[in-house]
Amino acid sequence: MHRATVLIALVPLVCAAGEITFHADVLPILQRRCQECHRAGEIGPMPLLSYQQARPWAKSIREAVLMKRMPPWSADPRYGKFRNDLSMTPAEIRTVVEWADSGAPEGHPSQAPPPRQFPEGWRAITPDAVFEMPAEARVPASGELDYQYFVVPTGFTEDKWVEMAEVRPSNRGVVHHAIVTTRSAGDGGYYRRGEYLAGYAPGMLPQIWKPGQARLIPAGADLIFQLHYTANGKAGTDRTRIGLVFAKQPPRWRIQAMRTSTHWLAIPPGAANHQEEASTMIHEEVAMAGMRPHMHLRGKAFEFRAVYPTGETQILLRVARYDFNWQPYYYLETPIVLPRGTRIDCTAWYDNSANNPRNPDPTAHVGWGEQSWDEMMIGWFDVAVELKPGSRGLSGLLRAPWE
Repeated sequence: MHRATVLIALVPLVCAAGEITFHADVLPILQRRCQECHRAGEIGPMPLLSYQQARPWAKSIREAVLMKRMPPWSADPRYGKFRNDLSMTPAEIRTVVEWADSGAPEGHPSQAPPPRQFPEGWRAITPDAVFEMPAEARVPASGELDYQYFVVPTGFTEDKWVEMAEVRPSNRGVVHHAIVTTRSAGDGGYYRRGEYLAGYAPGMLPQIWKPGQARLIPAGADLIFQLHYTANGKAGTDRTRIGLVFAKQPPRWRIQAMRTSTHWLAIPPGAANHQEEASTMIHEEVAMAGMRPHMHLRGKAFEFRAVYPTGETQILLRVARYDFNWQPYYYLETPIVLPRGTRIDCTAWYDNSANNPRNPDPTAHVGWGEQSWDEMMIGWFDVAVELKPGSRGLSGLLRAPWE
């Protein structure tokens, strides 16, 4: 009898030892997958740094990770492996779900990992240099707003190679997008010409390239801030800035931005799966480093393909559930070599039906336009160009408006 009593008494201890708790099991997952956005001053609607912050949301977190709405990652896992993949593994999802289902136990704080440290005022970088608009821009409560351009001299007396960049509005609520380009001597006053450096759109993460890769800012270049503001019913101000981290060693690869797009959009009223195509030819050998689709509120899905000179086609990225509020670059774990003569094809699908809850007007014929109630179709992509001795990269930079 005494032995049986001892065995029965041990059963709860064994169960408790296997219990999933916040500090030991869930907090490390939140640190890896969630806290970059879910903390004060960032895009996440609530902070998830502590048990006290996370516990009231346990059921919502369970549903979001089980349905794979969070962390937000829309790349089809069948095509490409991406180094900034935020999606949880099946084991991580099971851990979070089991924690919530068991009553979201806290566990002991001594089992918690050290708090994750974030650079103050930035998502993931501590800049070597910061440039900002010369003054605040005033955004009215209503009306259609044209693009605005701001020139910011760098004062650089030598070329600078940038390995990390983050564009950060001071008021995300009024910024549709922000793009920073470099304008070298000889480009004149035409703001819409220059080389893309970095940008911001909803959900965009800091741009961090692989070791040995970097963008070039030539000596004496100006930075051109292109801002597209959208009125949201409340007057406000914004003063966007960019933080730069410089390469500590000469890079092996120069990162240069390209794109494919079509301005001849014609989306019929009520169309639930309208399709548009665009292509760009690659005229010298490069390596595909990253891709980013851009559409507006009717955007549904997007696909990048490489059509090689041999005729072979490879899907590079498929975004099956495009979300206007989450537009990251998808950075390849291993850049894909694109021989000279490769064509980049992009297909975009749009939902202009009443079943699209974001659709401003299902009865409208929709074409290309700058406002969110218009549409765009742009496949941005970064290519890596191997630097030969004395070379800066591609012989001819892409020159085009940067919508």
